[in-house]
Amino acid sequence: MSGPLEGKVALVAGATRGAGRGIAVELGAAGATVYVTGRSTREGRSEYDRPETIEDTADLVTEAGGRGIAVPTDHLDPARVRALVDRIAREQDRLDVLVNDVWGGEKLFEWDTPVWEHDLDNGLRLLRLAVETHAVTSHHALPLLLRRPGGLVVEMTDGTAEYNRDTYRVNLFYDLAKTSVLRMAFALAHEIGPRGATAVALTPGWMRSELMLDQFGVREDNWRDALDRVPHFAISETPRFVGRAVAALAADPGVARFNGQSLSSGGLAREFGFTDLDGSRPDAWRYLVEVQDAGKPADITGYR
Repeated sequence: MSGPLEGKVALVAGATRGAGRGIAVELGAAGATVYVTGRSTREGRSEYDRPETIEDTADLVTEAGGRGIAVPTDHLDPARVRALVDRIAREQDRLDVLVNDVWGGEKLFEWDTPVWEHDLDNGLRLLRLAVETHAVTSHHALPLLLRRPGGLVVEMTDGTAEYNRDTYRVNLFYDLAKTSVLRMAFALAHEIGPRGATAVALTPGWMRSELMLDQFGVREDNWRDALDRVPHFAISETPRFVGRAVAALAADPGVARFNGQSLSSGGLAREFGFTDLDGSRPDAWRYLVEVQDAGKPADITGYR
């Protein structure tokens, strides 16, 4: 059986793990050919020094029903990104979906640390990895995406525009990075919308990424064991949930109605009717405002 994205070509920039991997797999499950990029390969790891690789992600895409193609790429290197896009153009002659998910900042930010105390080199590198990579990738990839009408650009961030407008996020560097990506989607919408394409910002909720599970000392099959220590973790979601959000957007012929908007996995689940792998629909950002940030005890009733 062919999926709704059969014949479509996607590039998920930053697909080694986490949201990028979940998005790539769900695009594959919908039938797309998915180019997955990152710096961690079976031949060598990035400074994350973790076992996940882009080849593993590509295999998961293919197993899901699509075609996964791994291309090692440092998105801070314009020549490498240009070569990546040239390869997609040569092999596919099209690009229908671009997901800018490059991040790489987990080991670079310091919680609740003012800018004058934060390591400056780490903070500036975080901004380069989280913002500059997106601009470089869009610069090179958008001419190919705009060859055909209906293209979709998804800028991945942390937090909705509404939440980040009113909430201090970790420190200056982190806050600036996540807010900049939201604004980047807004600006891209003005540039590509009149040319027949759509740009949105998208955030997962509290995501059970490989890093998060390791931090809490649990696995996906026993993640609830962490709730004794972190009760609000009950609102968390798998990376596949936001992946299903991207797949739903990519398959929607009316996706242009979202142009320039800040979206969330939970909000799009209500819009399109998809669920997480366990059949739930966690609405993390509403929960954060109404329960966690309000200082209430953990209670996911009505939020999952």
